[in-house]
Amino acid sequence: MALITAANRGRIPQLVLIKYQRMAASAFGFFRGAAPVMAADLASQPRCGLTVQMCGDAHVRNLGSFSAPDGRLIFDINDFDETVRGPFEWDVKRLATSLVLAGREAHATDKQCKDAVRVFVRAYREAMFGFSRMTVLDLARYRVHRHQHFAPLRSVLRKAERATPPHNLERLTVAAGGSRRFKPQPPLLTRVDQPTASRVLAALKPYRQTLAPERQHFFDQYHALDVAFKVVGTGSVGLRDYVVLMQGNGQMDALFLQVKEEPPSCYARYLPELRPAEHEGRRVVEGQRAMQAQSDILLGWTSIEGRDYLVRQLADHKASIETEDLAGDGLTQYALVCGEVLAKGHARSGDPCALAGYLGASPKFDMAIVAFAVAYADQTASDHEKFVAAVKSGKIKTTRSPQAAGRSLSSAKV
Repeated sequence: MALITAANRGRIPQLVLIKYQRMAASAFGFFRGAAPVMAADLASQPRCGLTVQMCGDAHVRNLGSFSAPDGRLIFDINDFDETVRGPFEWDVKRLATSLVLAGREAHATDKQCKDAVRVFVRAYREAMFGFSRMTVLDLARYRVHRHQHFAPLRSVLRKAERATPPHNLERLTVAAGGSRRFKPQPPLLTRVDQPTASRVLAALKPYRQTLAPERQHFFDQYHALDVAFKVVGTGSVGLRDYVVLMQGNGQMDALFLQVKEEPPSCYARYLPELRPAEHEGRRVVEGQRAMQAQSDILLGWTSIEGRDYLVRQLADHKASIETEDLAGDGLTQYALVCGEVLAKGHARSGDPCALAGYLGASPKFDMAIVAFAVAYADQTASDHEKFVAAVKSGKIKTTRSPQAAGRSLSSAKV
């Protein structure tokens, strides 16, 4: 609780209550919101010394589909809030543990969960061997697409296909005097007051300078219509997160920008060899570009009154896995994809030859990670039980009037 409480300092208090509510819902929900706890635990373990660009919050819900710059849907890691350069095995251990917790949530047996982790690590190890034999440019261009016939990925891609700008325009906005504005859905989506909106829109000018010149040209074709405050995810709940509705070539040409506060990575304190990030939004952008073959063309960063922010498109054909997608063979099929995707990100940003040499050709590493994942999932379940007990006893508050939260969010200090 000390680690979780420390990580929430500086966040909006009424939103921290929502975060706690989501963490109390399940062991996997707790795991998603407790990255600082796992960071501390991982830092206490031996490490092999091979570093990569870590995702930092590698778990099954932080992989998904999104639109590439050429318009095609791709599947990759899509959340980098905690990204830093660090030990490759920390990402492997976190994603492996998430497979066990998500599998249990999908009512998989212990054997199915262990098998899924084994498949994940073997896929990671074998993919790394393949990457170690590629030319540098082939690796730079490599995209994971050969598993798209698997049922879990088909489900994710179908959802991503439906997440179009017109769909989001209908879902998130309402008509207002010949234009559009955000549709209040307190406390998860609330319109902000004019001073806050002005500060957010002013921050788009320095953000524009972080884009390549040709992307600045396309961004300049849009103008802002409205600003709102949005609650997203589990680990990010409580941070300042704004969405900007913009319009380009006509009313149906909508662009949703997300302006998301980025605090330091929870791993930074355990990696003294790291230089402090000059800008936390830039840290996330550069980490994402290092791990992804293709990234959002409007990915950039800005600052508002001393806080660092990431800027990206919101819900541009984005979709992620759901618990029901992992039922039956879905967990193992998804684990296979996770292994190759994570290996690709690590190979791009690290030394695939050194990693492949360390992992070797035997299943020793696979079995060690299976044992860790089960043990850490059990520890997480125990921590979750204590957390729920604290909620029930009143030591941790998880409720507040949605109307009160919505009112206070409308003028949350940027």
